Amino acid sequence: MKLFLDLKWFFKQERRAYLTGVVMLVFVALLQLIPPRVIGIVVDLIEKGTFKTEDLYKWLGLLAVAALGMYVLRYYWRIMIFGSAVRLARQMRNSLYDHFTKMSQGFYQRRRIGDLMAHATNDLQAIQQTAGSGVLTLVDSLTTGGTVIIAMAFISWKLTLICLIPMPVMAYLTSYYGSLLHKSFHKAQEAFSSLNDKTQESINGIKVIKTFGQEREDIEAFRKQSEDVVTKNMTVARIDSLFDPTISIIVAVSFFLSVSFGSKYVIEGSLSIGDLVSFTTYLGLLIWPMLAFGWLFNIVERGRASYDRVMALMAEKIDISEPEHSVVPEARGAIQYDIDSFYYPNEDSPVLINIHFILRPGDTLGIVGRTGSGKTTLLKLLIREFDGIQGEISFGGHKLSDFTLEALRKSIGYVPQDHFLFSATVADNIAFASSEASYEQVIGAAKSAYIHEDILQFPDGYETIVGERGVSLSGGQKQRISIARALITEPEVLILDDSLSAVDAKTEEIILGNLKENRAGKTTIITAHRLSAIQHAELIIVLDDGEIIEQGTHESLMKKDGWYKAMYIQQQLEELVEHGG
Repeated sequence: MKLFLDLKWFFKQERRAYLTGVVMLVFVALLQLIPPRVIGIVVDLIEKGTFKTEDLYKWLGLLAVAALGMYVLRYYWRIMIFGSAVRLARQMRNSLYDHFTKMSQGFYQRRRIGDLMAHATNDLQAIQQTAGSGVLTLVDSLTTGGTVIIAMAFISWKLTLICLIPMPVMAYLTSYYGSLLHKSFHKAQEAFSSLNDKTQESINGIKVIKTFGQEREDIEAFRKQSEDVVTKNMTVARIDSLFDPTISIIVAVSFFLSVSFGSKYVIEGSLSIGDLVSFTTYLGLLIWPMLAFGWLFNIVERGRASYDRVMALMAEKIDISEPEHSVVPEARGAIQYDIDSFYYPNEDSPVLINIHFILRPGDTLGIVGRTGSGKTTLLKLLIREFDGIQGEISFGGHKLSDFTLEALRKSIGYVPQDHFLFSATVADNIAFASSEASYEQVIGAAKSAYIHEDILQFPDGYETIVGERGVSLSGGQKQRISIARALITEPEVLILDDSLSAVDAKTEEIILGNLKENRAGKTTIITAHRLSAIQHAELIIVLDDGEIIEQGTHESLMKKDGWYKAMYIQQQLEELVEHGG
């Protein structure tokens, strides 16, 4: 029952709806006392031979009024209690999603997408059921059970005590089953998260699976995880199935005691036949509260397991701290890196060391180096996907931590290596970062990214649905649409993280020419493996194992016998060979 205490904040927030629903449940419980009592009175009247026609109409009328009252009250308490439970799920889902959007890249490296989806669906559904059906069963079992027991005690307190003898046994067993259920349901939810993650991963990677002919292996891996989910849910079902038989046996024992001792009291004359009929009818009404009590443990333990999982997720601290209000309204000016070292979380070796350079406003920075040399990390620190550097990065003379993340990232257009497109139209994908952009601006950005002519060849032009993650487009088309999406905001700094790798040399040259023409006076940062993409840059840095080994312009670097010159000559020779030279 600890979960109800944990949800106290919500019950307080929705106290009017819950109080109204509880009051209605109490009135329903009181109205339920009428039919058994009427039956007992009618039986006694018939036995005495004094039952008249007007008595029939009177008692039937009372039963009809009670039935109508219960109908109306049951309709409205469902709206009050279940409606509040739906609002709880909505509120927690919004909070969870908001928490997801604030988490850094490191969080998503630790957590699987399928697991996060399971938290936002199955777990929240279990919590919603606790706030709805759980509250109902708690209140209904207490009010109905309490009023019925009181009514039974008015008829015969001795018989009532006798019939309640098996109840402590039921309380112990349901509590024991509840603790078992909590553990097994927690494992079942974890298994579902794993299956969810496997499904999401396989669907996203279906092309790779088919390319390597791994369909059977993938199906077998899915089958094993699916069987694990079934096995763990069967364990939950086995424990769940113990509640009803246990309660039914205890109810049967209570009925046996009621009839046995009740008959004895009737023979002795201390109880009338009508009273015994009313008593056993009331005892019948206790079946639901007893079943509800067992069901309550089931619901609450499921909800508590899910609530613990969600709260553990919500307790994950946000890695990137930011001021409530930006110290400066927008990021612009020179960018200065003064990094002594940077380590990824839980890593022992530094990713970057001794990174020191200044990028003036309006200049282009080219970053090159071997795969894994730290190029992308250098860029991610600028947009604060990670913190914890030994040193400092400043933008326009201000530390990055002086800006809110929104203010910083609005000034930066970032085109990552992994080009993610949404299942929307081409126009919507380009205008994603600027929802108020006009159609002309969308076309202008597409032209700058040299994708306009390709888009016109699509079935519906700019209104073509690209499919999930841009599955219907080529790698080069996805790259250029991603570039257009960054350009439409006209950012102060444009970052192209190896974003021209999937286009040919001629297309690359056209795009770079457009950028130089349209982004005069604005800063551009380009990482590339093809040195032709950055040879026009005012500053080029060469990284190796996270450290700058060369820096300067293309001309100055070509005068040195370093990595840059050797790689440039090698790429020129490769291009010459490709063209038949």
